Amino acid sequence: MNASLSGRDSLVVMPTGGGKSLCYQVPALLKHDITIVVSPLISLMKDQVDGLRECGVDAAQLNSSQDSSEHRKVEKAMLDGKLKLLFVSPERLAMPGFRQLLQRAGAKTFAIDEAHCISHWGHDFRPEYRQLRELRRIFPDASIHAYTATATQQVRRDIAEQLSLSDPLLLVGDFDRPNLTYRVLPRRDEVLQVMEVIERHKNEAGIIYCIRRRDVDSLSAELRKRGVNALAYHAGMTQNERRSAQEKFAQEKCDVVVATVAFGMGIDRSNVRYVIHLAMPKSIEHYQQETGRAGRDGLEAECVLLYSGADVVLWKSMLNRDTEEIEPDPAHVQASVRHLNDMDRYCAGTVCRHKSLVEYFGQKYMAENCGACDLCLGDTEDVPDALVVAQKILSCVYRVGQAFGVAHVTSVLRGEDTEKVRERGHNRLTTYAILKGHARNELRDLIYQLVSQGYLAQTDDQYPVLHLTEASRDVMRGEATLRLRQPVVTKKREGDRRPRGAARPIEKEPYDHELFDRLRTWRRAEAEERGVPPYVIFSDRTLRDLARTRPTTLVQLRDVYGIGDAKLEAFGRAVIDVMAAQ
Repeated sequence: MNASLSGRDSLVVMPTGGGKSLCYQVPALLKHDITIVVSPLISLMKDQVDGLRECGVDAAQLNSSQDSSEHRKVEKAMLDGKLKLLFVSPERLAMPGFRQLLQRAGAKTFAIDEAHCISHWGHDFRPEYRQLRELRRIFPDASIHAYTATATQQVRRDIAEQLSLSDPLLLVGDFDRPNLTYRVLPRRDEVLQVMEVIERHKNEAGIIYCIRRRDVDSLSAELRKRGVNALAYHAGMTQNERRSAQEKFAQEKCDVVVATVAFGMGIDRSNVRYVIHLAMPKSIEHYQQETGRAGRDGLEAECVLLYSGADVVLWKSMLNRDTEEIEPDPAHVQASVRHLNDMDRYCAGTVCRHKSLVEYFGQKYMAENCGACDLCLGDTEDVPDALVVAQKILSCVYRVGQAFGVAHVTSVLRGEDTEKVRERGHNRLTTYAILKGHARNELRDLIYQLVSQGYLAQTDDQYPVLHLTEASRDVMRGEATLRLRQPVVTKKREGDRRPRGAARPIEKEPYDHELFDRLRTWRRAEAEERGVPPYVIFSDRTLRDLARTRPTTLVQLRDVYGIGDAKLEAFGRAVIDVMAAQ
């Protein structure tokens, strides 16, 4: 904020929900000139403008969803000096006529949101962001401020270089999100695993991310069959369908969205209590950003990633297909592969999840036990005799001639009496039924763990085949030090192996749940009447504080988190009435 007020360029890196928006919103209120905010999504602009206006701030947006009369109205307000903040897209900022308009308005402050999009080395490069390099030339006296939630040291350097930032103040916030519980679990029965998380968070908001559109459609349909009001969201839907899904989720008319990564950037719903990834994201940056949409109100939330070693193979095949269809940018392809490998190592790793994420972004994590991830909570355990199990799997791959995929190798190891196994004579192999006590999904997961650790390799063909690697020899000679992980299981009866149910994140400050629900109902009705998302009225954190402290006067109400003078005047009496109702 001080850098903005003094006109010094800055680069601010803070995790999702860390307060980046405040860094340019607050100084804008104290300045005489207008602050231009570059934002990549119309929905993101609209949410921010709605929230600012509810707080009494003169803010506006210019985008393609508005008609010409609305454009003229906003432009006039800007030229008349009546606006503090104007939100625009990078494409609009590239228009010569609009740049001239900004010069006439005396614009001297630019805030670039999602600034990592300008970097080839970032996880979400967007060509339209490259045009922002012209800002320094066209507005030489202006200060430029870049904001991003996810940027490694390399990406930070690239952002500063691309935007020609002059002696920028570099501020990197704390990447740890202690209110989030991270779990990376083997993907076995994904529908059942998703339902377990949803059951832990009844009547609470959640986002479920899938890689492919067809997975979004099938999972959302299956959840609806099971009584979950789940909406789908992906780029294959019409614009109206996507807008409807976003609005219903933001307005709390629906609590579960199944989506591709296209969903989320435009959603500022602060009370998302869980985020599920049905498969591995394509980078740690994506994962940090997507899980960061949970618990933005600072309250407890859960992030569950259902992982298989097949995920990285799928992502790489999709990357290869993309490079065949369009002329690839070598630097971007190289960065994409590195991001995939980093993410794969995170999923297969045995180091505290909080520690892994924080240190990936160049910070230190000193706690020995975070108490908020699958590894530190003991949700997973080492597979007993992992080396022997690995030797049996590798031996089977060798015995079938390194010519079959995961499914067939699993069938042989389990001793399945199938036509495919019999006709190839694989029921006569020494490795037939050598791991018959393991379930199919357990063995599949163990095989993929060996693939991710380099002890097995898988071809990129349409029908991927397993084969041995150089590292396989160390395993077969008993010289490798390897670990395989599995969910902690409890035995209800012999032969019934079931994962131990994960605990719901603990509420640090108990509150009156019945009163909280009444306040939510009032908030939803108030938001609908005003045509804004419920979080614009009050956050869940504010409602919880109300349900915990139960203020009875306006003076007491003013001490509650999130209630300033404007909110007190607009909603104070109504809140007191809700509190008093029985």
